[in-house]
Amino acid sequence: MIEVATSITVPVVNRAGEEVGTVTIDPAEFGGKISRQLMHDVVLMYLANQRAGTHHTLRRGQVAGSTKKLFRQKGTGNARAGTKRTNKRRGGGTAKGPKPRDYEYHLPKKAVKAATRMAVLSKFLDKQAVIIDDLTMAAPKTKEMIGVLKAIKIGKKTTEKGEKDVTLLDTTVLIGTDKLDQNVYKSARNIQGVKVAPAAEFNCYTVLKQRRLVLTRSALEALRAVGKK
Repeated sequence: MIEVATSITVPVVNRAGEEVGTVTIDPAEFGGKISRQLMHDVVLMYLANQRAGTHHTLRRGQVAGSTKKLFRQKGTGNARAGTKRTNKRRGGGTAKGPKPRDYEYHLPKKAVKAATRMAVLSKFLDKQAVIIDDLTMAAPKTKEMIGVLKAIKIGKKTTEKGEKDVTLLDTTVLIGTDKLDQNVYKSARNIQGVKVAPAAEFNCYTVLKQRRLVLTRSALEALRAVGKK
């Protein structure tokens, strides 16, 4: 368990990638604690609940074929053998193979909500989050969204040709909005590695899966309001 007591400063950028200010985050608004074990447990729950569980193999009593003994037990010089449907032979059944099952299970709701707040707080703490001043769009434009992501620089990397800027377009991003914004969603849905979700639909798995977190000002206030309840 990691206790976070000091306030966190998060940069605010505009659509051109220029820093226009900062926002101070009070860790208490997001629980003030980070439990790696709890987040791990919640992520496993989400992954398990996504499993279809439709795997199915035929056992020796279900495969096609005769149940007649292949040859007599003694006197042939061969290893003794029974039916050709045994799992020892090609085309036979599977020994103790998987059958359809339901992998779904649920942790307590309070634990799941706490893990979501911890995941968001960890993004702030690791400096993997940024607040965007304005992300409204008049109409769905993928090219416009690509331009915004490309303008926001998150670091540099060394290549054969020298140093190169790393932008949000070079990594996976979760864009958080206050409510479902159809224009923002449709502008980003075809960009690989980019996911858009309203703040109310955040969960621990989605937040941690994407390397970077981009929040609008209204989305940040929505997350803060949940922490105050």
